[in-house]
Amino acid sequence: MNVRRRRISGIAVTAATALGLGTLSACSSDSSAAGNTDKFDVVASFYPMEYLAEQIGGDHVNVTTLTEPGQEPHDLELSAKQTAQMGEADAVLYLKSLQPAVDEAIGQSDVKTKIDAASLTKLEDHGNVEHDHGHGGEEHADEHAEEEHSEGGEHALDPHVWLDPVKYAEIAEGVAKSFEKADPDHADDYRKNAEALTKKLGGLDTAFKNGLAKTDTKVFFTNHAAFGYLAERYGLTQEAINGLDPESEPSPARIKELQQEAKADGVTTVFYETLVSDKTAKTLAKDAGLKTDVLDPLEGITDKSKGEDYVGVMEANLKALETALGAK
Repeated sequence: MNVRRRRISGIAVTAATALGLGTLSACSSDSSAAGNTDKFDVVASFYPMEYLAEQIGGDHVNVTTLTEPGQEPHDLELSAKQTAQMGEADAVLYLKSLQPAVDEAIGQSDVKTKIDAASLTKLEDHGNVEHDHGHGGEEHADEHAEEEHSEGGEHALDPHVWLDPVKYAEIAEGVAKSFEKADPDHADDYRKNAEALTKKLGGLDTAFKNGLAKTDTKVFFTNHAAFGYLAERYGLTQEAINGLDPESEPSPARIKELQQEAKADGVTTVFYETLVSDKTAKTLAKDAGLKTDVLDPLEGITDKSKGEDYVGVMEANLKALETALGAK
């Protein structure tokens, strides 16, 4: 997830993420502006929100997304047309604090149903997760905390909640209730669709639990700290090269620390993501004699994604983790 050149608070990240990347669904072309159909019109901020709206809404919804495929969610600027579309929608589904431009537009919009995914589950502080374990971690954690405090005035909450299938299912249930209330004529269908989705997410959770139960190592390296919830859920340790900012260059001291940790913890692989440059990950991997692979934070689906939708990409993420961690 691309955070701008400076660190932004996790809350800002959360909002951005929620509003960020989405593929344009079959039913959400520019021609079907949000308020101009006879369906329940939903504007989604970015792909994880779009996926929920489509899965729960089924045939009854027309979903438009604010973040196009391949667009970096955090840097999203809304056009006048998008802002107007939002005002005409029946509902808007977003993740507060991930995309500041979206939060601002929603605050000024008179759309009746505003659904903040961040309010439907508990966000946690993974701000220092990449430095909690390993060598010399406390010093890094202190630096990291100082940077985040000076930036946002409060400690960052991690927005990447959709990467934990259990928390994502909690959000899905909350979204379904909002849809039922806003469009009671189709409440039964929304409930049934949500049950089917939570069952699918439950299967994904079971696959992760079983697949990662016995591994040679529990530590994995990522380009930036997107996988805190996933790591916590399945007993893993995420070490991020760049913390919340995948475009910053890590210090020589940080690179050396990661090289030492790779040896100590049996780390085999440095993960990077499709929307961000893989340069830093590949440099570290080369210097430390490690492999590289993709772990997708699922901010959007593009041609490079290893799956056609949320579940498909998460299954690819599981395979990549099983290989890197030496699953039995």
